[in-house]
Amino acid sequence: MNTFSTINGNDLIELGFKPSKWFNEALQYINENQLNENNMKIYLEQFRSPDPIPLHTEPKNFVINIRPENENEINNVEKVINTMKVLMKTPTLINGAIMPDACPTGPEGQIPVGGVVVAKNAIHPGFHSADICCSVMLTDFGKADPKDVLDAAHSITHFGYGGRPRGEQMEMSQELMNAFRENNFLNDEKLISIARSHMGTQGDGNHFLFVGISKNTGNTMMVTHHGSRAPGAALYDKGMKIANRFRQEISPETLKENAWIPYETEEGKSYWEALQLIRTWTKENHTSIHDAVLHKMNLEKEDRYWNEHNFVFKDGDLFYHAKGATPLDDKFMPDITGPRLIPLNMSEPVLIVQGKTNERNLGFAPHGAGRNFSRTQHKKSLAHKTIEEVFAEETQGLDIRFFSNEIDISELPTAYKIAKNVRAQIEEYGLCEVLDEVMPYGCIMAGDVGKNAPWKKKKKFRK
Repeated sequence: MNTFSTINGNDLIELGFKPSKWFNEALQYINENQLNENNMKIYLEQFRSPDPIPLHTEPKNFVINIRPENENEINNVEKVINTMKVLMKTPTLINGAIMPDACPTGPEGQIPVGGVVVAKNAIHPGFHSADICCSVMLTDFGKADPKDVLDAAHSITHFGYGGRPRGEQMEMSQELMNAFRENNFLNDEKLISIARSHMGTQGDGNHFLFVGISKNTGNTMMVTHHGSRAPGAALYDKGMKIANRFRQEISPETLKENAWIPYETEEGKSYWEALQLIRTWTKENHTSIHDAVLHKMNLEKEDRYWNEHNFVFKDGDLFYHAKGATPLDDKFMPDITGPRLIPLNMSEPVLIVQGKTNERNLGFAPHGAGRNFSRTQHKKSLAHKTIEEVFAEETQGLDIRFFSNEIDISELPTAYKIAKNVRAQIEEYGLCEVLDEVMPYGCIMAGDVGKNAPWKKKKKFRK
């Protein structure tokens, strides 16, 4: 260029750049310094995006630790395998496995429940989903009467929507609140307020408080199951937005639900730290409920252990994403205090297990019994019976309570896979070893929280 002419955004677009925030800064620099064509191209190279990362042409290998045991399971297993085949084309993934409790969760390509995938230098928020750090904790109450434990727990725990009302909240540690404020993802006073109100709550769905008797010792044991509640859901929403921003820039072919945050970025490291804080919050949440029950009964715990089964685990530059799978390898749990827990359904024992990493399990075991049908399908299959009839048939001999006082038949035993089949496949595929069983006495679940939800009551009132 002999005579300089002002450069505008259209000129940058013609050079192959997509409109971006840096356009204004770049245009100002080029025009103020009257860069010639050659110097302008050299200057603009710093803004050029790398070529998009393509999907794998073929799915990376994954281990199948599941097979259909009956007609009802054929369709479920086919869907799980098909969704894994699409999922394993995601550019970051190098290995994977599906467990005997696997079931699909959404459109083809979305990680199934009971899925484990290994990503290199990448965290995928969609692989841990909104229920970050869904986990189980066990406390040994010694020879306490199981009914007394369940009664005390019922008076203390909290299920359903939202947090605890003022005056009934359980304390969130000041140290953890301070740590939230130091993290870019969690430094949000509204989120911290929600975290405080949700402490000591268990939510709804398949979350529970279970009381049973150890097969080995005869001791009474309490097991809670829940995740990180609204604080975790808020982090997930933020994580997915960041991940999709990266996806649009570096791998637009990747499915939206499989977007990732590169770990080596500032956002990646901050998100990893946020996940660890949410993990701490969730463990504190379990502990609050267990300690309150012990205090009410004037007892000291005899033993306690805990493990998450819906989380991301780091080993060097590899990130193991477990969407409903129990970590066995000690390297995944820095605060390991005992064996792991696999609950099945309210009428079956909670399995206490241990295991080592092998080629089939990648260091994980199943996290439960899984489902063959959606909640809606299951309810339709029982439409010829009353809710009370179903409840009586499926809970005989057990002390089963719903916090909302509304029975949820989609959480009764037949809503899940046959437990003995899941256990048989655990043994067949050499996934883990059962050390003990907590035989069921009873449990508390949220129940059908939508039946008389506050907004439905208001609607009826208006009518």
